[in-house]
Amino acid sequence: MTAPEAVVVAIDGGGSKTDVMLVDASGAILGRTRGPGASPQTVGMEKGLGVFEQLVIEVVEQAGLPATRPYGTHLAAYLAGADLPSEEEELSRELTARGWAQSTVVGNDTFAVLRAGTTDGVGVAVVCGAGINCVGVAEDGRVHRFPALGKISGDWGGGFQLGSEALWWAVRAADGRGPKTELLPAVVNHFGAKDVFEVVERLHFNSLPRAVIHELSPVLFQVAAAGDEVAAGVVEQLTDEVSCLVATTLRKLGMTEEAPVIVLGGGVITGASRDVIDVIERQCVEVAPRAEVRVVDIAPVVGAALLGLDAIGASATAKSRLRMSSVPASVVGENPDSLVNGRAPSEPDSVGERAEGLGAS
Repeated sequence: MTAPEAVVVAIDGGGSKTDVMLVDASGAILGRTRGPGASPQTVGMEKGLGVFEQLVIEVVEQAGLPATRPYGTHLAAYLAGADLPSEEEELSRELTARGWAQSTVVGNDTFAVLRAGTTDGVGVAVVCGAGINCVGVAEDGRVHRFPALGKISGDWGGGFQLGSEALWWAVRAADGRGPKTELLPAVVNHFGAKDVFEVVERLHFNSLPRAVIHELSPVLFQVAAAGDEVAAGVVEQLTDEVSCLVATTLRKLGMTEEAPVIVLGGGVITGASRDVIDVIERQCVEVAPRAEVRVVDIAPVVGAALLGLDAIGASATAKSRLRMSSVPASVVGENPDSLVNGRAPSEPDSVGERAEGLGAS
């Protein structure tokens, strides 16, 4: 294959998976692949960049492009763990040194979700996956964001936090320190244990890796949906936290009187029931009555690629072509039943119509 004039190398590096995509200036997808989570903040810089490089080389080969650097015109890398300016600067230096593209932009993966859910990257995005984060971008380019470093920076939420809460309440129900809850049998059944104390012991001695606590997040939602008050209380705390992040961002950017787009993404949110999304939507609309709430329906790596197309000055037609290539979250491993806006866009760089039951009139 003859090398196109311009190629965007897009990376969405989440906590649990890494997606890489090559897109040319016309919006055509030349290749895409998925690998394990490799946030340099979590696994270390060299190991993380090694995973990224392996995936980049894989898509270059898949596309039939020359195996010589630079592989592309622009690298758009949006990564979990790129939370502080100093982290973005270090990652940018390291990625630039790899020589994968002629220019490089590094940002937090929440920006990719925001771009995936909007036509212009303006609005507010909340990502609730392994952790939780929120960013806002105003029409004039002003940005509001949070450190998103976990409890030390005031955060609450994310799959690991929710799973930990489910386990905490289950243990307390078992030993008498807390109320009865259906979380107890649900947690025990999930791990195939004889009782919850076996689960605790296995976690303590590392026969169960701590990462499996994240698996209890969907269990929590299932138990809450069945009417369990304890589980429902945890889910309510999450919806309040998501709404608080959005409300704070809207106020900081002076967007409460506008009609901001609010994008919800991440495995915890996209896997939540419509009832949970409706609660978040109602709370957001209380702060910004004309707000439109969307659950992102395409893979965040597409948002990273769109940001790359923005950077190289690609046409609206090219961006529309990329969106209409129908790369929903399900293509790269998410549950297709969690999609809200499943159909193709109807206008250049559109994200489709609002999901039924979402958004303010």
